[in-house]
Amino acid sequence: MAAVPLGPHVSSEPVRLPLLLTRIPAGFPSPADDYVDQLLDLNELVNADIGTYYFRAEGESMTGIGIFPGDVLVVKRGLDPRSGDVVIAALDGEFTLKRYVRRRRQAWLVPENDAYASIEVLPGHELVIYGVVTHAVHTFRCGG
Repeated sequence: MAAVPLGPHVSSEPVRLPLLLTRIPAGFPSPADDYVDQLLDLNELVNADIGTYYFRAEGESMTGIGIFPGDVLVVKRGLDPRSGDVVIAALDGEFTLKRYVRRRRQAWLVPENDAYASIEVLPGHELVIYGVVTHAVHTFRCGG
């Protein structure tokens, strides 16, 4: 499969789908009304701009916060990472998806799964924060 170059969005045409007015309770089921509140474009929902990219998650290190293999991540390149943000980082040239944490001027890349160890960014390591993850789209069922 050919790699898609990073750059401006492939299409500037919005795809607007109906956002229904009825909120769905996660507890006791209630019949849903068929009232359309507005048309929603996913790019508008995530405030997509020229610095927004979509990636697929791989691995199990972030399952504790609901990011699973195959989930689509919305990543903003123009945001400065804050301690606690989930980021796509390159540590010594190797990409990883972790929580970025600063403790007493020390940076850590922290997984959200106890089966994985935190990574302390030591002097001499090269850490580049590629972008901040702002949303994750979790798939429950693929196909028809």
